[in-house]
Parts: sequence; structure tokens; C-alpha cells
Amino acid sequence: MTPEEILQEQQRLLAQLDPSLVAFLRSRSHTHEQTEEKATKEQRPERPSVEVTGEEPIMPTSTSDPRQEDELEPGTPALALPVAPHKEWLHMDTVELDKLHWMQDLPPLRRQQTQERMQARFSLQGELLAPDVDLPTHLGLHHHGEEAERAGYSLQELFHLTRSQVSQQRALALHVLAQVISRAQAGEFGDRLVGSVLHLLLDAGFLFLLRFSLDDRVDGVIAAAVRALRALLVAPADEELLDNTFSWYHGAVVFPLMPSQKDKDDEDEEGEPSREKAKRKRPEEGNQPPSDLARHDVIKGLLATNLLPRLRYVLEVTYPGPSVVLDILAVLIRLARHSLESATRVLECPRLIETIVREFLPTSWSPVGLGPTPSLHKVPCAAAMKLLRVLASAGRNIAARLLSSFDLRSCLCRFLAEAPQELALPAEEAEMLNTESFRLWAVAASYGQGCDLYRELYPVLIRALQVMPKELSSHPLQPLSMQRIASLLTVLTQLTLAASSTALEPSSDSAETSLLASPSLITWTQVSGLQPLVEPCLRQTLKLLPRPEMWSALGPVPTACLLFLDAYYQAWSQQSDLCPGDWLQDMERLSEELLLPLLSQPTLGSLWDSLGCCSPLCNPQSYAPAPEALPSLLSLGCTGRCPPLSLAGSASPFPVLTSLLSLLNTLARIHKGLCGQLAAVLAAPGLQNYFLQCLAPRAAPLLTPFSVWALRHEYHLQYLALTLAQRAATLQPVPATSAALHHGMALALLSRLLPGSEHLAHELLLSCVFRLEFLPERASGGPEAADFSDQLSLESSRDPGCGRGALLAQACQDLPSIRSCYLTHCSLARASLLASQALYRGELQRVPALLLPLPKEPLLPTDWPFLPLIHLYHRATDTPSGLPPADTVGTAMRALQWVLILESWRPQALQTVPPAARLARLMCVFLVDSELFRETPIQRLVAALLTRLCQPEVLPNLNLDCPLPGLASFPDLYANFLEHFEAVSFGDHLFGALVLLPLQRRFSVTLRLALFGEHVGALRALGLPLTQLPVSLECYTGPPEDNLALLQLYFQALVTGALRPHWCPVLYAVTVAHVNSFIFSQDPKSSDEVKAARRSMLQKTWLLADEGLRQHLLHYKLPNSTLPEGFELYPRLPPLRQQYLQRLTLGMSQNGVSET
Repeated sequence: MTPEEILQEQQRLLAQLDPSLVAFLRSRSHTHEQTEEKATKEQRPERPSVEVTGEEPIMPTSTSDPRQEDELEPGTPALALPVAPHKEWLHMDTVELDKLHWMQDLPPLRRQQTQERMQARFSLQGELLAPDVDLPTHLGLHHHGEEAERAGYSLQELFHLTRSQVSQQRALALHVLAQVISRAQAGEFGDRLVGSVLHLLLDAGFLFLLRFSLDDRVDGVIAAAVRALRALLVAPADEELLDNTFSWYHGAVVFPLMPSQKDKDDEDEEGEPSREKAKRKRPEEGNQPPSDLARHDVIKGLLATNLLPRLRYVLEVTYPGPSVVLDILAVLIRLARHSLESATRVLECPRLIETIVREFLPTSWSPVGLGPTPSLHKVPCAAAMKLLRVLASAGRNIAARLLSSFDLRSCLCRFLAEAPQELALPAEEAEMLNTESFRLWAVAASYGQGCDLYRELYPVLIRALQVMPKELSSHPLQPLSMQRIASLLTVLTQLTLAASSTALEPSSDSAETSLLASPSLITWTQVSGLQPLVEPCLRQTLKLLPRPEMWSALGPVPTACLLFLDAYYQAWSQQSDLCPGDWLQDMERLSEELLLPLLSQPTLGSLWDSLGCCSPLCNPQSYAPAPEALPSLLSLGCTGRCPPLSLAGSASPFPVLTSLLSLLNTLARIHKGLCGQLAAVLAAPGLQNYFLQCLAPRAAPLLTPFSVWALRHEYHLQYLALTLAQRAATLQPVPATSAALHHGMALALLSRLLPGSEHLAHELLLSCVFRLEFLPERASGGPEAADFSDQLSLESSRDPGCGRGALLAQACQDLPSIRSCYLTHCSLARASLLASQALYRGELQRVPALLLPLPKEPLLPTDWPFLPLIHLYHRATDTPSGLPPADTVGTAMRALQWVLILESWRPQALQTVPPAARLARLMCVFLVDSELFRETPIQRLVAALLTRLCQPEVLPNLNLDCPLPGLASFPDLYANFLEHFEAVSFGDHLFGALVLLPLQRRFSVTLRLALFGEHVGALRALGLPLTQLPVSLECYTGPPEDNLALLQLYFQALVTGALRPHWCPVLYAVTVAHVNSFIFSQDPKSSDEVKAARRSMLQKTWLLADEGLRQHLLHYKLPNSTLPEGFELYPRLPPLRQQYLQRLTLGMSQNGVSET
């Protein structure tokens, strides 16, 4: 090798090494250069030939080449070996080419010339590497697998590495996979990858790979597996969001992060028969293998693998490092958020909670410095306290067991008795531990438990309240301190509500209620002195409202202050042994000194103005779905901090405005004299614009884990505003525009409320929805305007007593009966309603859990105004005797009256119900029994509603071919409708109008075939006059029919006399029009079959003995419903038709057919 080649090789080697390592070696060689040169000269003659062999490839001898060629296998091409083998080398006489390939230089990186997809590769930090990136080899990203020239590891290679016999390689692979998952969930990969990383990993068995890795004997592998498990299950941004909103209005109440059964059913094969699907669902989930469970629910699949005992073993026996402990606690928190069942399994896992309380919540510990902690054992940990708090939120029984079995009262007293700076812990950890202790106490107090701690910690609480103004005036405000203050106020709020429950007499209507209603251990006199300490803090925070940066730094503190005052006045007003004048006078003082000046502030108006842009309902872009959303592993999808202009953002007006409306409602309910002054907040332009945006036509919000959480908080604000408006409407007149707006908002909110809000839905039905004050059209000429509109559109005079105006006026008078009807038929599950009532009314002794039901869908269907009709139909079909249910006429009439009110005055409330679905619901009235549709009130109401459906602006949207909600198949319903019409109608015109409406030409031919093929006998009863047809006759006659089978049925019905003009004038005109168009059609593109059928039909028409029918079929011109026949006739056939007919008749004469 020449010196130039040596230098080139040297430069190549230096380029492959880490530059920092090369610089380090050069610095060392420079300092000891002379010493090293001297030592090298002295030792070189005596050194063996080991280093020489490294130089031999540089100068190969001529004798080595023939010997190498002899040792190569026959047929193998000559390979330039880096080392020439010698016989004297042990086990080096045979060349192993497959191993020598590892020593070759990397092939040059191929540049991608096409758009062909390439396998994704990742760095050791989980970063996605570009396909054409050229990285040095010293980074450790090159290997001897496929595409060795490309840097990085593919997921398949990482999976292979997790099965390595070297523990370091297993740990490295798990670490890289954890980094990849974290970056994927954060959305860093964006659209650079095709498909989902998490989907691919779970389908490849990554979940059970982690579970097997947890059983490893090497601590490093266990730590890496726990970190990967946390990366997969836990979304840190979700936990931060739920913690920051804990002190909101019912912020501690959350939905479970559990996949719904509906999602599981959707993943089943569509072609699977329902019977087989039912058989497959019969076995209990406990009998299913973990792999099947994990396919639908990752958490259930993990719990089925005995994950909890293994995590307990790791915590109790292996004594892992702080990071592993925090990862395990985070995983347990996520498991507890899954469902009540999962939380119960965490609680009941043998020695798990005992180990956590003993090791990570000790009441005595050695002081911990500021540096990194070598071990978290025997040191208080805020994450452990948070785990207990999340477990307690799952149910009151779990909370009671935690307090009684694990001596958490002592822990709470120990961690709350001292200020955070006195806990001998790092400052941040001490703040978090103190905050989580308050939150756990608040959760327990939400069930009326743990109230006995109030007497013991009363001096501590008073001291904290006294120090609060100083902390609120510090600059800058510390976020952790604000969270601690808000948690303290939340505890005081729950304790105050617990004190108010002692004044209530527990109802003893059920054994369960009496068991839950245990007496509270706190009285009003013990909490009555807290308000003078909290109110100054609220005043201090409200002074920062004009300063947005300071206001956002306060976090949930103003919200918590307002909610405490709300609970305080609610509890005070329930003390029957106190003078009502005291609290009424204090409410007036608060209103005059604080609330009314606040309502007049321009800065508060800016909060109302920002409702629309922060609303998830009005602005779906304010939240984005998770980039790696998995149906089997739910998360809120918070990929980072929420945008400032979002419901959970720092600039969100929802928490403080919701708490303010809650306080105003409580004051207006107790002190009716303040209602008019406080209701002035409803006139804010921002709130009015927000309501208008909520009522704008838009698609129903998609129910994702984050959207249901955010929408629930938004619905709280809407409900409280509507409740305040309803209270004001009962005491003073309301402008018509505001009343109509509030009524439309109440209707929209009722159809959007989610599970857990049963009390709100019940209250809306009781108050806002059916309130006359919210129907200003009743007193402002609405009925008269409806009659005038109908006269203009129908161009005919009707009996004024039967018009839509009279029906609307009567419906307004019957509004109390209508409300009773809907309270019966829209009733919610009693257990859910009682739990929701206890939660929203502050009846803590009856609150079962702070974990809401699974939000599969809204509480009421979108077509809830038709529910009474649907219930009548189902009960009639399910009754074996065929007898109609009791009060059928009254129920049907009330439902039709309410639907007529909505159709006339609140049409936006029915926008989510397609016109076809409304038509199907009206058809149910005729299917209930054989007499209901004959009742005069029912006839008038159905006729008015049918007229509304047939209006020109509604009729084009009537689509019977699309799937309808709650209906399996419209053709099946129509077939049943025809059968019922044929059996019981007796020629009823209204019944016949509903039969004719789906027969329009633009609808499916299946409906027309059902009548003319299977129910041709019903034609004799369809005697609806042409003048009473609700739609234009042209809707039936155009375009020309092209279904040959139907045309033949048309012709058969005409020829056989089954269809006659005096029996069925509408369909007679329709069939004549279509048959005439067919027999005179001369489309050259028609098939031979169609041409033959057309020629045959024309010949038969020419030979008809019925001269009138023959004249109609041959001389039909165009439809005209004003004529008795329903169409005009040609006095003489047009020349083209006449010639065509003559050619046909001439051919018939030549064939020997005589004319008649």
C-alpha cells in the first residue's frame, strides 16, 4: 500500500470515529508524544507479529495469493481479503466468507429515485430518520441486517433485539421502543409514516412482549419494560389536564377511560350472523384469553396477565430506582382511571396498596435534600397520594375502605399539618404532596367521609387561609401554589356541603338510601366562619381580571373561590334553626358590593365574547384528535398543552363563568328579589352571540374521550345560564327574541346532554322546555301567522277552526299535559337519575361515585320529540292480544301537538331528524291500532304535520333511500304500512295520502313494486282526490319510468280493471302517463327485450275493448290535476306518433290481425 493509500485509509477510519473521541486521543498523544515514540522504538523488535497482521493487507505478498485461491471453494469468485491467512494461525486456515462480509465496508447509500415506500427506521432516541440520511457509523445506528447501508433500526429489528440473550440489548431495544411510542403519541411523526405505529406494535404482540419482559431477572430490563409500559398507557398531558381542572365546577367528576361495547361490536365482522354473534358474546370475559381481551381493551388484556401482582413484587422485593417507582405509580393511576372494575382490582391486589402506603407514604422519614434521590422507598411520594385519590374517585366504597383499612387519616394529618416548605422534602415535591393530600380529602368529603379530620386540622386550615392573600400577592405567581390553594378551597367547599347535609332529613323511602345516608360528622357552626376569610381572596383575585397575564397565572383559584361561596350560601339557607333574614341580608351585601360591580366590568364582557372561539361545540378546531388514537386504549388525546383559546386553555373563560353562573343561580333561587338584577348577565352580547353560534346548523359533535370531557363542562355553562333565564322569566317579562333564543338553546342542550347529566335533562324537561314564557309566539300572533302562511301556500280556504293556528293555540293551552307525557316517555334510568341528582344537589351522603357512566351516546336520541309515538308503536306490536295501550289517544295527541309546535316555531330543533325519519314516525301513528288514526284530533294534527313535510323547502330533502336512525329498512316499514292500510283503512284519505307520498318517481322502485305487485288490492281504497294530493302530480309522472317489470304491472292493473279512475284517480293518472311514455318511446339504445315489450304493449293498447282507456293511453298529453282525469289529451295524435302507430297497425293487418 502506497503512503497515499495509507493516508486515505487513515482519513476514512478517522471519519468513522466519534470526533470527540478522536480529539481526546490526539490531545493525549500530543502531551506524551516523545515518551510514546521512545517506548515504541524500544519495544518494536521484541513485539510479536499481532500488529503486523493488521498491516499485512496493506502490503500483500505474492505467495499468499496462490495459497488463498487454493483454499477457496470451487466456483467461488475471488475476494479481496483484508487479512491474508497463514497456516500457523489457530483456526484461521479456513476462510469463512459469510463472517468476512461483516468486515466489509458499508455499501454506498442508495438514493431513492421513486416514490416507493421504504421501511421506517429510528434512532436510539426514537427519532424517525429520513431514508436518505447519511450518518457516521460511530453513532451505533448501523448493523448487519437488511439495508445495512441505512442508519437506524426498524420496528422489526427492535422486536428481534428484545429477544436477545444479552440483557443490555434487550434493555436498549425496549428503551428505543418506549421513545418511539412517546414520540408517536406526541404527533412528531405526522404524515411521514403510512399507518399507525401503535396499531402496528399492538398487532405484533408488543403488549405481551412488555409483560414477558417484566418477568425478566435483570433489573435493567425490568426498568426498560416498565418505562415502555408507561409510554404506551400513560399520556402525561392528560394527567396534567385532569389535575389542573380538578377544582372546576364538578371537575373531580370524570368519565372512565374505557372502550365502549359499541366500539367492540363495530370491530366485529359485518357479515357475521346475529345468532352467531350472540353465541360468541355469551361467555364471560373472564373466560376469554388475554389476547382476545387486549384486542378490544388493552387494559383488560393486561389485567388478565396478572400484571398487578408482578408490579407489587417489583415494588416490594426488588426495590427499584426512583424512575421505576414513578413509572409503576403512573401505570397504576392509568389502570384506576379505566373503570370501577379496574380500580377495584388495584385495591384488592394482595399487598399492593399496603406496600405503596408503607413504602411511599410514611409518616416519618429522613430529610431529603435538593439533589437526586437515590431511592423513593420510605420517602413520601405525591404520585402515591394521587393514586389513592384516583382510586377513591371510582366509588364511595373504595374511598371508605382506603380510609378505614390503610389509616389514611394519619397520613393526611401528617402531610397537611405542616406547610409545604416544612415537610423536609424538595420544594416541588412538597407542594405536590400537599396538593394531592387536599385533593384526596376533597374526594372523600364528596361522599361525606373524612369530615372528622376537620376538627383536628382546623388550625391548619385557618392558618392556610390567613396566608392565602400573601401568596396571591406574590410575584410571579407559582403554578403549584395556585393548584394547592385551589385544592384547599375545594376541600372547604365539600366540607361546607357536608355540613349542609346535616340539616336535611334523610329520606327513608328505600333501604339503600337509608344505608347510604349516614350522619355527617361536621356541623354548620364549624364552617360558618370560613366565608369572611375566603371572600377577601376572591376580591383580590378579581382585581387581576383586567390583567390577562396575571389572571391566567391564577389558574383555578377564582373558580374555587366562587364555588365555595356558592356552597356556603346554599348550606346557610338550609339551616332551619337560623333566621332567614341573616343570609338574605348577607346576599344583598355580596350582590351590591361584589357581584353587580363585577357584572358591569368591561373585562367580564371580554370573557363572554371569547366563549365562541374557546367552545368545542362552536369551534371544533379548538381541539384536535390524538394523532395515535386507539379504540382499544382510550386517552383524552392531549398531545401537549392545550391552546390558550380552548376550553382547557389558559385563556378559557369557561371555568370562571360557569362558577359565576352557579353562584348567581344559588342567590337567585334563595333570594328572589335579586333575580332581576343578577339576570342582567344574560343580556351580555357575548353570551347572546355564543347561543346563536350554538344553534347554527352543524353536524353533531364527534364523541371522543376529550370531546365528551370538554362538552360536559360546556353544557354546564349552558344549563346554568338557561336555569337563570328560566328563574327570571317567572318573575318578569322577557323580550321575545331572548325567550325564543333561550328556548331553542334548551331544546338543543336537551338532545346533547351526555350520561351523568340525567338531573340536568330532567330539570330541563320540568322547567325550560315546556315553559309558556319561552314561547313568545303564543302571545305575539303566532297561530294567526301560521294560518295565514298555510292559506298562502295552499291557495285554498279551510275551516278556521281546523287550521294550524287553532291547533297551535290548543297545544299551548295543553302544554302542562304535554310536559307530563314527555316526562313519562323520556324517563331516564332511576338509579342514574338519583346518582346525578345527589351529585348536582350536593347531597353528599347519596353520591355513589365520582366516575361517570360510559358516554356511548347522548342521553336522549335526536328524535326524542317522537319518542311517545315510537313507544306506542312498539307496545302495540309487542302486545299479543292486539289491544291498544291505555290512553293511546291522549299520548299520541300530546306528542303530535309538541311536534307541531317544534315544526312551526322551532324548526331548528328538528334539523337533526331527517324528513324521511319524521315521515316514518308519523306512519307509526297509523300502525298502533285500527282506530287511532280515525280520531278527529289525530287526523287534524297528522294532516298539519304532513303539510309541513310537503312544503317546497322541505320536500327536496325527503330521501327515503338513505339509512334512517332507528329504522332497519324503510321498504319493510312501507310493506307493513301497505298491509295495514289494505286491512283497516276503509278508504281513509289521510291514510291514503301517506301511502301515496313514498310512491314519487324519485324514490326507490321497490316501494312502487310493493304496491302494484304484492298489494294491488289496496288500489281500490286509494280514493284520495287529486285536489287533496299534498304534492304536485308532476312528482309522480316525471321522469318516465324505466323499470320494465313495473311498467308491465302498470299496464296489467289498467287492463284488468284493478286500477280505475274513480277508485284511485291519482295513480290512474300516473300509470297512464308512464305507459303512454313507454309505448311511444323510440329510444334506439333500448334492448331487444324492451323493444319487444313496447311493441306488444302498444299492440294490446290498440286492440283494447275499453274505448276510454284506449283513448287515454294513446292520446295522453301531460298531467293536469285541475282536470277530472288528472291529465290533458291530444285531440289528434302528433304526426310522429300517428306514423309510428300506422306502421304498427299496418304490420298487424298484414299478419292477418283484424282491426276492431
